[in-house]
Amino acid sequence: MKRQKGNREIIPVIKDHNRMIITDTTEKSNVLNSYYASIFCCDCNIPEIQLANLGEIFIINTEVTRKRLAKNRRNKSVGSDGVPGEILKLGGIAMTPYLARLLEISVNKATIPSDWKRATAVPIYKGGDRSAVSRHRSISLTSVVCKQLEHIIAGYLKQAWDKNDWLYKGQRGFRLGYCCESQVITVCQDITGCWDERVGIDAIIIDSSKEASSLKYLGITIRNDLN
Repeated sequence: MKRQKGNREIIPVIKDHNRMIITDTTEKSNVLNSYYASIFCCDCNIPEIQLANLGEIFIINTEVTRKRLAKNRRNKSVGSDGVPGEILKLGGIAMTPYLARLLEISVNKATIPSDWKRATAVPIYKGGDRSAVSRHRSISLTSVVCKQLEHIIAGYLKQAWDKNDWLYKGQRGFRLGYCCESQVITVCQDITGCWDERVGIDAIIIDSSKEASSLKYLGITIRNDLN
C-alpha cells in the first residue's frame, strides 16, 4: 500500500555522536554516512587468483538469462546505474541475447562497469530509540543488471558444489531441498541427546547479537572460550 500511494519512510530527528539533535536533511545524511563508514571494513589486500583455464571462454546460457528475467520484479529498487527492473521485465525475449552477451563480456574480461560497483545506502529503522543512529541499519541498493550476473554465477556454483559434493552435510542454508528450520531441529536433537547422556556440549556463536537470544530461550548456557 505504501508503494502504491508513493509514500516513503522519512528519517526522523536523530542525534550525532555528541548527542546534538539533527533536523536538517543533509546533516542527517552526513551523520548516517559517517556512522556507516565507521563500521565498514574493506580488505584491500585481496590476493589474485591464478586460474588454470585462462584460455577457456565462459558462455552464459540465454535460456538461464531468460528465466532470470522472468523472475525479476518490476518494482525492484533501482541501483546507482539508474536501470529499473521494469525495463528488463518488458524487454523479455528481445533483450535476453544482448543481456547475456553483456554479462559474458563482464565475466570473460574479469571486470564490471563502475556503476555496478556502487550502491545507494538506505537507512532502515530496526526498533528502539528512533533518534539513535545505530538503530537505523543500512541496506545497499545495487545495480539490477549486476544482480542478474550474481544470480547466474551463483547458479553455476551451486551446480558445481552439488556435482562434486563440496559442501558439508550440515550446511542447510541457501541449498535446494534444505532449510534452516530442519537445521534448528537437528541442533535441538543433539542438545537433548547430550542432556540425556549427561555429557557436556559447547556452542560457538558466530552472530551473537541474533543467536544468543535464541539459545537463551532454549535454556542453553554459552561458555565464552573464544579469545
